[in-house]
Amino acid sequence: MRAEGIAKRISFAAAALLSALGAHAQAQTQIDPKLTEVWEPVPRVVTPGRGSEAPSDALVLFAGKDLSQWESIKGGPVKWTIADAAFTVARGTGDIRSKRAFGDCQLHIEWRAPAEVAGEGQERGNSGVFLQGRYEVQVLDSYNNATYLNGQAASIYKQYIPLVNASRKPGEWQTYDIFFRAPRFSEDGTVDQPAYITIVHNGVLVQDHVQIKGSTVNRGPPSYAKHDAKEPLVLQDHDTPVSYRNIWIREL
Repeated sequence: MRAEGIAKRISFAAAALLSALGAHAQAQTQIDPKLTEVWEPVPRVVTPGRGSEAPSDALVLFAGKDLSQWESIKGGPVKWTIADAAFTVARGTGDIRSKRAFGDCQLHIEWRAPAEVAGEGQERGNSGVFLQGRYEVQVLDSYNNATYLNGQAASIYKQYIPLVNASRKPGEWQTYDIFFRAPRFSEDGTVDQPAYITIVHNGVLVQDHVQIKGSTVNRGPPSYAKHDAKEPLVLQDHDTPVSYRNIWIREL
């Protein structure tokens, strides 16, 4: 086909496309915009906090004064120490858990590794945040500290490496904002829907809606075991004096 014929066919096609676009635009202007307005249900009002303050619909799990919302995982009161609006792991006293249980949630928690560096790898500032007592977000001093990557700060322990290392220096406060969707189980214990988690570490996205593979284990592959829809939050005693403050949670 000659070039002139090709040019004419292209011209006709372009004209047809422009005509169709024009007709579509004209049809759009004839649609009542109210037909695409949604007025119900009205979202409830939540007053956001300022800085690290909790929003109005959150449950505050620690506000700097007492550990009344927590208990020792061994039973009885928590033996961790409170000072300067924070509490610190007391080595050898065991993990602690929230008295209330949670499923889908948004969790805000601030933590600090010891300013004085002792040890290396997993021995530096090691603790953990366990959603539903079994899905661990690793707490570790990962500032200039080499270790296995699925065990550094903000990893899903032994499952997912964080997208980036957003760690601050030891002795500085760090923040996790965690968005968790709990797993769903059928009556026979099979997994209908696995758990998912998103983590923002010091304002940086480090886990982007990753699928939890099962309960955290140190050896072997993770797997699921049926549990209640809501379970307590657990903080780990890993023989390191990690501190925590400003903890609040929103049920989703």
